[in-house]
Amino acid sequence: MTVARSAQPAVASHRDAVLSFITEQAWLDLACELIPAGQPEAENPLDPDLPGGKEEGIALLLADKLAALGFTVDLKARTPHRLNVIGALAGGGEGPSLILNDHLDTYPAGDWAAWTMTGGHPFRPTRHGDLLYARGTSDTRGNLACTLLAVEAIRAAGVRLKGTLKCVYTADEEKNGPDGSIFLLDECGLEADYTIVCEPTAWTAPDGGWGMGIAIANCGNFLVEVETSGIKTHLWRPDTGINAITKMMELLPQLEQMSFAHTPAPHAGGTPPMVTVLRIAGGVPREMQFTPDSCKAVLGVVGILPGMTRESVMADINAVITDALAADPTLKAEARPFPGALFVDGTGEQEADAEPVRTLRKAYGEVLSGEPKLYRKNAFNDTIRFSERGFKAITFGPGEDGWAPVNESIHIGKAVAATRILALTVMDLLGVEE
Repeated sequence: MTVARSAQPAVASHRDAVLSFITEQAWLDLACELIPAGQPEAENPLDPDLPGGKEEGIALLLADKLAALGFTVDLKARTPHRLNVIGALAGGGEGPSLILNDHLDTYPAGDWAAWTMTGGHPFRPTRHGDLLYARGTSDTRGNLACTLLAVEAIRAAGVRLKGTLKCVYTADEEKNGPDGSIFLLDECGLEADYTIVCEPTAWTAPDGGWGMGIAIANCGNFLVEVETSGIKTHLWRPDTGINAITKMMELLPQLEQMSFAHTPAPHAGGTPPMVTVLRIAGGVPREMQFTPDSCKAVLGVVGILPGMTRESVMADINAVITDALAADPTLKAEARPFPGALFVDGTGEQEADAEPVRTLRKAYGEVLSGEPKLYRKNAFNDTIRFSERGFKAITFGPGEDGWAPVNESIHIGKAVAATRILALTVMDLLGVEE
């Protein structure tokens, strides 16, 4: 890889042509094409014990679009029907390389009838005022449309970049990346000097003001299974047994209120290291005559910061359980990593005055004025996988960190502004040939 000094801003005529190409209608047309593509097959639940999505449909569409823009396109798959798209536009001179990244999968839409803003169809993009609704608008196909439209604008304006631009669209992000970013980085040799992951970083103030932050770091996450054991007895004599569900109900509040050992980070993230309950199961069909002797719960540990490890998290949870066992001789409980779950580290922070943060901040000021806030994003995205491997990676995009279970939306004005910011960032970071 070649890291060059930050390039001079593109000439005014190029900038004007690029910015004029990026209109609200252009973004809407592209977003409304990308959001439903290959759905619902691309739904990808985090649950390690459930099948993953199939991103093939959207991947092939994007591959065609990138090829039409002059990119060399490579499709990579670790698992059938789970395509990753790598489009490369070689630079015409000396300059750094930049990856624009987004993911192709979405989290599941859930109950379609609950999608009241899209007429009961979660993959039907529907506009209401300044918002576009559908699954994937904010996370993250609406953001993906920003990356692709930014590139279209650059190409339409006849801009020739000095550095190499790569559009990398990954599978399996919702499951932390084994078939996507991990596969591309560890097995396919994907690399670049800088990475901008276009995922939700936008915000709206109570007074209606808004902007977009730059996530210079991420928190991690982990899934843990806790099991309580009891003594099965007949329904009519619960006093002679120990109900495993009741014991779990007594234990869970202690786990939800626990603290994790950690070193505070300069940018701490919106959520501190904590536990939330994701699943609980006890009792079995055809045994309602008996009290349950086993209950299992799945915990999500979120807000993980640098320095926390799988071992430290499990030690903290086991310490809470040990105290609970000592306080209640009838309790039997144990914790283990949920089978197949990946431990996701919290990442270190990129420097505010180093690339690519510096150039993105400058472009932000040119389009929106003012300074974007720098923060630690609480959620997983592929930025983590690039950062873990030593690449300079940040997150920026017009979606909001809300992750709505239903009626997901994105602000159209923010999407247009983000597209313009990304286009200017690409030109200024990679440099433009005269």
